[in-house]
Amino acid sequence: MTDLAERFRALWNEIAPVGRNADSGGYLRYALTEPELRLRDWYREQARRRGLPVTEDGNGNLFAWWGDPEAGDAVLTGSHFDSVPHGGAYDGPLGIVSAFLAVDELRAAGVTPVRPVAIGAFVEEEGARFGVPCLGSRLLTGALAPERAATLRDTDGIDFATALGHPPAGARPELLERFRCFVELHVEQGRALADTAAPVAVASAIWPHGRWRFDVTGEGNHAGTTRMADRRDPMLTYAFTVLAANKEARLRGAHATVGRVSVEPNATNAIPSRVTGWLDARAAEPETLAGLVDAVRDKATERARRDGTSLTVTEESATPLVAFDGGLADRLAALLTAPVLPTGAGHDAGVLAAYLPTAMLFVRNPTGVSHSPAESATDEDCAAGVAALARVIEELAC
Repeated sequence: MTDLAERFRALWNEIAPVGRNADSGGYLRYALTEPELRLRDWYREQARRRGLPVTEDGNGNLFAWWGDPEAGDAVLTGSHFDSVPHGGAYDGPLGIVSAFLAVDELRAAGVTPVRPVAIGAFVEEEGARFGVPCLGSRLLTGALAPERAATLRDTDGIDFATALGHPPAGARPELLERFRCFVELHVEQGRALADTAAPVAVASAIWPHGRWRFDVTGEGNHAGTTRMADRRDPMLTYAFTVLAANKEARLRGAHATVGRVSVEPNATNAIPSRVTGWLDARAAEPETLAGLVDAVRDKATERARRDGTSLTVTEESATPLVAFDGGLADRLAALLTAPVLPTGAGHDAGVLAAYLPTAMLFVRNPTGVSHSPAESATDEDCAAGVAALARVIEELAC
């Protein structure tokens, strides 16, 4: 193992146990809960050890600065700490750990930046707690109103403002103006690199994607005494909607997933009165995505009419096609001699790309699995990611 890989492993081991579920092996690091707050404290301590002052933007996002935070023209890097339920170890934290190590590499080489470098830790990127992905970056850029964000609630009824400790500040244009560009390092969420000699790739684009809530209401009743012909069962409408989403996505070469459902009263011997499901839809082109969601909505509406139920569809979040800054991506691909790949996964980089030049680096994931305990990366590949990020920072800031 190389020296850099050993240093990566040593730093990684400091956070590896935090929020890990002993049964699944996955992580429960929901935004602003105890495990994620512990990681935010770890982040502050890492910054303190390196003499990097930490600032907050009023929305839950943290920035550790190598250089003067007020100087402007800064290079921003970093990622997030939060996870999906029982998610993998690398999605998010890899970008933050790698950023600290990249700064260490440059300092050890005697490099001094001529522009500030900021290591960001964004809040609620996954949307697993409050339902809106990239919540912190959406607030920072003004893509989401703070009034709406403040009232978003988790499954326990706790709203975002309460979890944060104060109402979110919302758009911070004066802070965004300090950044020259953003480069986010992330574990690859697929197997494009698995059979190649390249441990690191550069992103070209993020598919358009979003989340839609399907609320189906019917009539709760007794499972044993209600004739089948007399039922107004929202579960039937919901089940049909899931199958329709799968079919329509396959027909279009798109992706549709219903991975979350809420049932009332959620009793074995009761016909549900209400079923709520969340559709995650993604496609390579905006037109394909719109067609997919419209088709699922139309089929669900027709099925609800037949079932005697009612349907309401609410768009909870939507991210357009994100084509990363072509000049920056090409520049980094040439610098690193790295392949260029698209991705179907959303990231804070996708939000920030509308406001400043943005790029992403992917570190090889041999399993190709993400949002799961099977997500992985070797220490050597992670070290290659650190070295690549250090070269990028040196190129852009030094």
